[in-house]
Amino acid sequence: MISKELELYYRNMYRMFASDGWKQLQEDLQNNATVINSVELTKDNDDLRFRKGQLAVIASLLNLEAQIEAAEAQATEEAEEEAEEVEVVA
Repeated sequence: MISKELELYYRNMYRMFASDGWKQLQEDLQNNATVINSVELTKDNDDLRFRKGQLAVIASLLNLEAQIEAAEAQATEEAEEEAEEVEVVA
């Protein structure tokens, strides 16, 4: 079993993902990514690198829900394996 603190963290994240505000933010980020990803609007190499950084941050936020789901699954799996090891030793 995962810790109560980690369980609360995941529960809070899922509540946030279910909120209208999160859904609106995701839409805004997707729209912004489309505009930022335009090579036509890029002025120079510095601007290109800046846009690349912006896109990396946006991608991280757009993928946050999947990252949290994967982290929770991994934490749960590890906790179950630890519990099984304890049972075997006992």
